[in-house]
Amino acid sequence: MEKTAAKKKLVALTGAGVSAESGLKTFRDSNGLWENHDVMEVASIEGWRRNPGLVLEFYNQRRRQLESAQPNEAHKILAELEMYFDVYIVTQNVDNLHERAGSIRVLHLHGELTKARSVQDESRVYDIGYKDIALGQTGEDGAQLRPNIVWFGEAVPLILEAERQVQGADVFAVVGSSLVVYPAAGLATALRRDARAFLIDPKGVDVFLPENFTIIKETATRGVAKMRDILLGH
Repeated sequence: MEKTAAKKKLVALTGAGVSAESGLKTFRDSNGLWENHDVMEVASIEGWRRNPGLVLEFYNQRRRQLESAQPNEAHKILAELEMYFDVYIVTQNVDNLHERAGSIRVLHLHGELTKARSVQDESRVYDIGYKDIALGQTGEDGAQLRPNIVWFGEAVPLILEAERQVQGADVFAVVGSSLVVYPAAGLATALRRDARAFLIDPKGVDVFLPENFTIIKETATRGVAKMRDILLGH
């Protein structure tokens, strides 16, 4: 029996532009406002300390919105590419649309909307699905529960694992990310020079990219379809 060739590794860094086509709004859409809130009021550790009730209700609404959202073609194509590549998704998004589309390996840099954790012990994480978190609701340690989200002003604990995945990539795709939010924006610098790379964004980006990048100025759904056709030789 002939030994089958190992699949090449494809790492996709996805940002808000992927979920936008599923109807999930992003704060970049409107000059730093996210659903009419200053993003620092609802997505920073300082905002949480000032008004935890506001932050909890904001993410309760995001969870309700997510429950009715559906994966779009970009999510689905990235999942389908697992037939041809070892696909690793590194996402800046906190929704679960990649998983619902069928992607197996998904690393959430900025946390997960469908999970809560203790304010005292970040290792105490609870899968809450689309349920609300209430002020006064506590975990097993008696501490208030908060969204399991990495806010502005907090460390990104999974960034080193993300860098390790990118370093091993044969193909790297940046989809729907402006590459301006660090530390995720620095992941492109971890890429090997001999790797094939794509950037998919309707506006492109204003940052320097190595010459091994192919720029596809399209929405996530159209751009990922084009990338698939290029990779599979269609």
